[in-house]
Amino acid sequence: MVMYIGLAIAVIALLILTFFNTSVFGAEPNPEDLKSSSNFKDNIFHNQSPTTVIREGASYFKLIKDLLNKPKNNSPSEVIEVVQTDLKNLPNNEPTFIWFGHSSYLLSVDGKKILVDPVFHNAFPVPNFVKPYSYSYEYQVEDFPEIDVLVITHDHYDHLDDKAIKKLIPKTKHFVTSLGVNAHLKHWGIESEKITVLDWEETILIDGLQFTAAPARHFSGRKFKRGNTLWSSFILKTSNQQIYLGGDSGYDTHFKKIGEKHGSFDLAILECGQYGKDWPLIHMTPEEMMIAAAELNTKKLIPVHWGKFSLAFHPWTEPVERALKSSENTGIEVLTPKIGEALAFNRFNKTEKWWR
Repeated sequence: MVMYIGLAIAVIALLILTFFNTSVFGAEPNPEDLKSSSNFKDNIFHNQSPTTVIREGASYFKLIKDLLNKPKNNSPSEVIEVVQTDLKNLPNNEPTFIWFGHSSYLLSVDGKKILVDPVFHNAFPVPNFVKPYSYSYEYQVEDFPEIDVLVITHDHYDHLDDKAIKKLIPKTKHFVTSLGVNAHLKHWGIESEKITVLDWEETILIDGLQFTAAPARHFSGRKFKRGNTLWSSFILKTSNQQIYLGGDSGYDTHFKKIGEKHGSFDLAILECGQYGKDWPLIHMTPEEMMIAAAELNTKKLIPVHWGKFSLAFHPWTEPVERALKSSENTGIEVLTPKIGEALAFNRFNKTEKWWR
């Protein structure tokens, strides 16, 4: 009997070890390649302010209980109607934004196509966990034109989808990402020459588009270790536009500093969902997002990080409703495009409250 129990334990251990060595987890970066960064200390990256992922005193028992007892309105009860846009024939004469839910979007500017954090599968390494909402149309890699620059802000599963990345490799000219994330990309078959990794405040010019990595307040990690790759926001400068690609970030002083250093933004794309009282420092509430938008001196704002996955316990439409209420009397134009809608954001646009 003891022999069979030992054999069962060995088999389970082997299965677990095999699973954690599958491709979805990517690869560990070499710490020697990261030591030049002032943010990298004690073999991990740090935020500018002391930051805990879970607040001190949080009850893990209650977290699990809340996870198992999410309210019915945590996810949509009906299929979300998606606009089916011909992505391969977008107009080249005006800046255009297309959102695919959560933090995945395509920008068409200066005749170039920039794809950010493309996630088209579940946001978890285990199949059928953290599945996307039901959409009337699911965009696939085959729908996309050739991508000039693919930006990956950090390596969490809801921002870095290994299946999508692998399929996008033949279509993508260049990848721009945060320090250390290149280890995952190279593990998945992307040539080093096609990847640019940036530390905070570093800049790269690609075909007339300038990308600058900027601070964010978050964390990283695809296995158990946190902070082994960097997380960033990005500033995109085109011939006549300045756009803030927010990635994931809790509220902190970096927004005001970025606004003071870089001047006003034509558009900011900021997270407004998946917040919770037990992790207040790594995601913003909608009200904090509006403060950040004001400090960035942005003219227009698109709230993202909602509309595809339920990674927190709030009602799925609460983030955008609170964001709109908080935006009143701010002078910032908040745009809420439908998923898949081609939004010419330089024009005056009155977007719909499509989720109601």
